[in-house]
Amino acid sequence: MSELQKKWAKARLSNTMQAHAYAPSQAMGTTAMPIPATTLQPPVGLPDFNELDEEDEDQFGSLSSIPNHPQDDDSSSASSVSSTGTVIPSPGRALFARPQGVPTRSSLDPIPWTTYFERELSLLSTDGTITYHVYLTSPDPPTPSTTNNPAPGAKPSTGGPLFVTHHGAGSSALSFAVLGSEIRKRLPSAGILSLDARGHGLTTITSPSPNEPTDLSLGTLSQDLCNAILLTAKAMSWPDIPPLILVGHSLGGAVVTELAYQPLLPPSVSLLGYAVLDVVEGSALDALQSMQTYLSTRPQGFHSLKEGIEWHVRSRTIRNSVSARVSVPALLVDTTTTTTQPQQQPPSTKVSKPWKWRTDLSSTQPFWQGWFVGLSKKFLGQGATGLGKGAGKMLLLAGTDRLDTELTIGQMQGKYALQVFPEAGHFIHEDLPEKTAVALVDFYRRNDRSALVLPPKVSELLAQGRRV
Repeated sequence: MSELQKKWAKARLSNTMQAHAYAPSQAMGTTAMPIPATTLQPPVGLPDFNELDEEDEDQFGSLSSIPNHPQDDDSSSASSVSSTGTVIPSPGRALFARPQGVPTRSSLDPIPWTTYFERELSLLSTDGTITYHVYLTSPDPPTPSTTNNPAPGAKPSTGGPLFVTHHGAGSSALSFAVLGSEIRKRLPSAGILSLDARGHGLTTITSPSPNEPTDLSLGTLSQDLCNAILLTAKAMSWPDIPPLILVGHSLGGAVVTELAYQPLLPPSVSLLGYAVLDVVEGSALDALQSMQTYLSTRPQGFHSLKEGIEWHVRSRTIRNSVSARVSVPALLVDTTTTTTQPQQQPPSTKVSKPWKWRTDLSSTQPFWQGWFVGLSKKFLGQGATGLGKGAGKMLLLAGTDRLDTELTIGQMQGKYALQVFPEAGHFIHEDLPEKTAVALVDFYRRNDRSALVLPPKVSELLAQGRRV
């Protein structure tokens, strides 16, 4: 500020003080009456003009003008929230923040599955051709009514729901480990059932045909998930299958949608809803064109398990190091200590990087188109004959740009709930397990029919001798 501006400011301040004198208390934010002009005294104790303070204010602005709460957004994305069930994250929440700290090798030790699940089960199929491997945490069992004459409309507890999860191609059941733990923190009565798809994890095909690739067609995978649910209920001696919430990521989203769309589950099963994580028909089919390029650029192996975990975190394939320490070990196999070779990868006489991918994704290319063609129509329930016809639907995405035309129209019509996590990568449930768990638990509560208390029927009141 120039000397002329300083003199002008001092003169303006002096004139203002003489015309409008206030009690000193007003400087502390209280109200005071103006002092008559006839009793004015020369201002005493006025603070000296500080050029440094003035320059700071010019540079950074007034702190009091910065809001301490989110501002309303009049954009089309924000204004569409109320009518369609869409939830858009508030702005300015470190959307592009890197993982908390760069993990060191000492912090990349694998975490055992027992930290997150109650048990693991090996379930032999009825035809004996495949043994499904699942991780399970049982839901709370139903509690029958303890009174002989329950109140009209009262219902015994139906127990907790069972969240059934299916992973994407090349992943494993343990990708849902941290998410399952977060769900149970918010809904302790819930159970988690996570399946290793055939050709993935520890699920094994008993009698594979020689030189024939594993059948990973959508129909086969959806039937596998149905069989795993029924076999788990039998192995655990459940009198009834708990109410189900199906959750699928990427390929798993197509699998759970197919299971809900087709009449595979018994009619006695209560399917409350299904949630699809970051997969849309249009964008998925477009991404398939560059899939082989991606597979050729990623490492073909690792020197150690820790190196494999570190690559997933540093490449931001998985942005949560805790989840990576649980899920990545199931994706790799040590070719020097086991006789089981990775799928479609011949043994080598000298292995420089012994930890190889358990699933050879390149060999699954013949099934890629069939996984996603028609997904949008099936997700919206058009022509559904299965239990998903009247079930709730939710789509979790890492960006609204992934929506295709059919889903955009369906979302505007309120046919499903949409939630967007722009700060997450493709593995939403691993990058943001807490936020994903909150969304899934809220989704369950909105579709929980056992929470509805219906009025008693007239026939029941008459049978009890009551007046109607």
